[in-house]
Amino acid sequence: MSKTLANGTILYSRYKVIELVGQGGMGAVYKAEDMRLKGRLCAVKEVVPDQGDDLFEQASEQFYREASTLASLDHPNLPKVSDYFTTRGREYLVMDFVPGRDLHDLVKEARRQDRFLSEEQVLGWMGQLLDALEHLHSQDPPVLHRDIKPSNIKLTPRGAIKLVDFGLVKLLLADDSRTVTVVQGRGTVQYTPLEQYGGDTGYTDVRSDIYAIGATLYHLLTGQPPADAKQRFLKPGSLVPVRSLNPAVSTTTEQAIMRCMAMHPNDRPPSVAEVRRALFDPVFHSTILRTDSLAAWEQAVQANSWLIGAALGLAAVALVVTLLAPVLP
Repeated sequence: MSKTLANGTILYSRYKVIELVGQGGMGAVYKAEDMRLKGRLCAVKEVVPDQGDDLFEQASEQFYREASTLASLDHPNLPKVSDYFTTRGREYLVMDFVPGRDLHDLVKEARRQDRFLSEEQVLGWMGQLLDALEHLHSQDPPVLHRDIKPSNIKLTPRGAIKLVDFGLVKLLLADDSRTVTVVQGRGTVQYTPLEQYGGDTGYTDVRSDIYAIGATLYHLLTGQPPADAKQRFLKPGSLVPVRSLNPAVSTTTEQAIMRCMAMHPNDRPPSVAEVRRALFDPVFHSTILRTDSLAAWEQAVQANSWLIGAALGLAAVALVVTLLAPVLP
């Protein structure tokens, strides 16, 4: 793990480090003062490139190209990226500093008080999070976050939700089956779909973020993170149903979560818009229920076709016997 910057360090002749606010394997996030704009606080995301990478120069160019894409994003539920630079062999993203508490802290607080966060409150936050994700996914090319989780979602003192930490953002290339990473990384295991385990060699698309949405909802409503995708693959049934942990959660929300967390991407909602409908549109939900019920009925018929055939045969024999009974001696 790289050495963190000391408080008071000045970066790029502009940003004065106030304190370390987070650290991971790829770098750190600092709270800093913008010395050119008095009173402005910002978050500086530090990325430590792999020094053994022969393509370091190419990766650095890619960082600048994609950081400029992030800087072009403008949405009330996303922190604004205002600057990016390379210094001391490290790359930096500068964005708005978001005050408030992250949702992981709020979940832990609720657990200490032996209670669950209310479904109404969580779905209110989720509506804002979906707004942010729709904005990211609607870019050309689409932008993937790839590390959605409660600790990367902040609730500001004014009640706004902010999706922070662009450390694992990817640009999805329309003419390529791969995605291009701004910063190397694989996400956080409990919120990461199986296809993302390959890191940059694995194919991911908007449905990977949708899996993380479901896993985040699961954690917020049950008070505990879900079984990770690898465990679920090796041990089917290891994901405990939401309502088994918190019976107060509606069946509508539980089923939406389970669809988002489907192991295969094709079984998940194809877009954030459909996730929104599954959570908030009762007409859409009833349609899904009817479709699922019909599919389950068809599967049951196919699985028991021989039994149904035998029963129909017996019924036909019984009918014939009944009709012929009056003429038999």
